[in-house]
Amino acid sequence: MAVRNRLKSIRHQHEMNQKEFAQYLGLSAWSYNRYEKQVIQPSLEVALAIAERLKQPVEEIFYRESSE
Repeated sequence: MAVRNRLKSIRHQHEMNQKEFAQYLGLSAWSYNRYEKQVIQPSLEVALAIAERLKQPVEEIFYRESSE
C-alpha cells in the first residue's frame, strides 16, 4: 500500500501557490514540492506538524492507497 496525501487540494482551498503554502507550513519550498508531487513522504514528525498547522487530523491529509 502506498501512502498518498491531499496537500495539493488543501493548498488550493487556501488559495496559495506552492511557495506561499510551504512558508505557511514552515517548510522549504523544495521539500513541500516533493511532498505535494508525492516523490517523497514527510517524516512522521513533519506530517504531524503539517496536520497541527492545518488544524486537521493527520488521516485527513495523509492516507493509504490500496493496490487492489
